[in-house]
Amino acid sequence: MINWRIISKVLGALLFIEAGLLFLCQIVCWIYEEGIEAFTPPILLSMGLGVVGLYVGRHSETNMGRKDGYIVVSSVWVLFTLIGMLPFLIAKVVPDVPSAFFETMSGFTSTGATIIDDLDAVPHGLLFWRSLTQWIGGIGIIFFTIAILPAFGVGEVKLFAAESTGPLHDKVHPRISVAAKWIGSVYVMLTVLCILSYWLCGMNWFDAINYSLGTTATGGYGTHSALLHDVYHSPALEYVMTFFMFISGVNYTLIYYSILKGRFRNFFSDAEVRAFLLIVLGATLVCTVSLTIQHPSRDVELAFRESIFTVVSLQTTTGFASCDYTQWPVQLMPILLFVMFAGACSGSTSGGFKCVRISIIYRILKNEFIHILHPRAVLPVRLNGHVMQPSIIQTLIGFITLFVGSLFVGAFILALFGVDPNDVHPNFDYYEAFGVTMSSISNVGPGMGYYGPVHSWAILNPFAKWMCSYLMLIGRLEIFPIMILFTRSFWKK
Repeated sequence: MINWRIISKVLGALLFIEAGLLFLCQIVCWIYEEGIEAFTPPILLSMGLGVVGLYVGRHSETNMGRKDGYIVVSSVWVLFTLIGMLPFLIAKVVPDVPSAFFETMSGFTSTGATIIDDLDAVPHGLLFWRSLTQWIGGIGIIFFTIAILPAFGVGEVKLFAAESTGPLHDKVHPRISVAAKWIGSVYVMLTVLCILSYWLCGMNWFDAINYSLGTTATGGYGTHSALLHDVYHSPALEYVMTFFMFISGVNYTLIYYSILKGRFRNFFSDAEVRAFLLIVLGATLVCTVSLTIQHPSRDVELAFRESIFTVVSLQTTTGFASCDYTQWPVQLMPILLFVMFAGACSGSTSGGFKCVRISIIYRILKNEFIHILHPRAVLPVRLNGHVMQPSIIQTLIGFITLFVGSLFVGAFILALFGVDPNDVHPNFDYYEAFGVTMSSISNVGPGMGYYGPVHSWAILNPFAKWMCSYLMLIGRLEIFPIMILFTRSFWKK
């Protein structure tokens, strides 16, 4: 049975957190003397709904069921987005509700796709709000706040099970709330180091903070519409950004054990990290060689820098761009689509399919070929020395079916109904629709063709913006928490 009182209590507590985040952005507006009061109404609304939620759930039980956890996790992203889009509408930065919802959902899901054409004209407070939505959404609204939910008498395990990504959940500490605090400390540490590094590479403090929030969240929101190379002209900055994007795509539990606990051997002995490195290095090598052959006069170092930046940015689903990769040779496009699909590591802020699933699939196929030659052989699937349970493999098969199915169905729907109504860009073919869908469901940001890193997605019609927002949400929550709400068995007592 669904406990609506405890759901109301949790959502009420989380809405107070959103009110606090909005107030930080209002402070930024006051600092830069921009004079806009776009954040006051959503702050009051968030606090008012938070009070109502806490009041309704004041006598709720402390135990949260699994169904309650899935409802909270699925609804909090939508609720945060509905309130978080109000500053964009009040400040008239975006033209309509679908655009505002798209922009905010893209932030909270750490996707990074935008419908704003001229970011340099956007007030500092709203730029900071975009970055902050990615930072809080990157590690997970629920997971990030699990550390404080026990103060409200709420059990946190069901929330963690509903929101955490990847087929495997390594526990840093038996208590989920303590683990959340420790992993959160790693997240904050990486963000601070990233801010200082960007500042040392020539960014001003405001840009350094915003780009760092987008980097550690693997989100991709920035403060300028132009490509990074055109704004900063700093190879050092591009290499530093590449490093922080890569490390942000690694499992945070592994970072905690490897760096903070001094178990450095665990880092490169992890099967998922090795798969991540192999894909990054292989794709970078192919792109570098292809760019050098295509343009013999091109500097090899420039080709390598553009290649590794682009590959790491797309595979970690960050979405920053130092060049327009849509102008690269056409034979490289399938490789870039694959790294967008693959994603980085589970337990990180990145989206996509995740390298751990690719590692498990590789081991299943390897065992199957051996089993063809030796039918009586008993070949368990092992990952990092642990035998994979049949339930994990079964869940993996279900996820593959839903992920790939959503990808192709979404691309078909966008190709059919997502044509620009004003004919600004009428040739919205299946290739571009597939790139937009891949970018949305993998939470990457830039897509393919016209929808690459140079242009915004403003020309999408309202239906396409709603569709992309939905794809971002199911991609961020890894499909199951959303899809399960549409099953009859979920609502049965």
